[in-house]
Amino acid sequence: MITSIFSKSRPINFIIVFFIVLIAFITARIELIKGSITMVFVFKQLVLFGVCYASILLLNFIVSKNNLSNKNNYEILLFSLFLLAITSSTSHVNVIFSNFFVMLGLRRIISLRSQINVKKKLFDAAFWIAIAALFYFWAILFFVIILISLLLYSETKINHWIIPFTGVITVFLITIGTSIILNDNFFELFKSFPEVSYDLSSYNSTQYLVAITLLLSFGIWSSLFYIKSIKQKKKAFRASFNTILFAGVIALVIIILAPKKDGSEFLFAFAPLSIIITNYIEIIEEKWFKEVFLSVLILVPFILLFL
Repeated sequence: MITSIFSKSRPINFIIVFFIVLIAFITARIELIKGSITMVFVFKQLVLFGVCYASILLLNFIVSKNNLSNKNNYEILLFSLFLLAITSSTSHVNVIFSNFFVMLGLRRIISLRSQINVKKKLFDAAFWIAIAALFYFWAILFFVIILISLLLYSETKINHWIIPFTGVITVFLITIGTSIILNDNFFELFKSFPEVSYDLSSYNSTQYLVAITLLLSFGIWSSLFYIKSIKQKKKAFRASFNTILFAGVIALVIIILAPKKDGSEFLFAFAPLSIIITNYIEIIEEKWFKEVFLSVLILVPFILLFL
């Protein structure tokens, strides 16, 4: 029953996901509201909610455009459920914007598969990831995926290796120029710096422990089958699937390095994890097991709302 609803792309799926994200967003905001609610506050939250939902629509576009799934909507359902499982993932403004720009960068990296406008795509990917790093420094680690993609496509042209760095330098120069004009200071707009923390004490609560266990257990299990299935994909698509896998690994590194572990850092992992688990759901042959697998992913986030 549950699997049949999202097994095909339907408008109702996006409506369901919209309300799941809305619940996650409102739940997080209830904990953040300490004073009176103003129009400015409401407008700001509407913008942030729009970016969160736009990230899900962008994920759907990336998946459908690059054939990363079998034309279903499991990935957007999973993304919204992850937001619900860790509602604090929507609480950090900079991380929300950073993740959105990272996904724009990943979209361009994955589209390298067509080998059309390669130079433009490499520049765009680096440009978006550099902007993401302005909001959250460790997002710059996703730049490594561009270099890995060049290796996957056995790229030998020197200019293709140089272009991504010009994208980053362009953002750096634009930011400095804007900072000088607005603040008469070179680095005033650079709000994100390379800080690190390995203190995991903030995760020491029932909600975090259950949610993280859910993500890790289902993610690792699905990844084992995902890695195995890459070899069975058409050669032209293997690089795209490998890119998603590396994105998941880098997201895990960011979670470990995050200077402030408030749950928002998990947002970077939601998109690649959604695609990886979606691919596993698609290969499950036993219908009852597929229903149970997806039911757990749906029920646990809702149960966590009452803990």
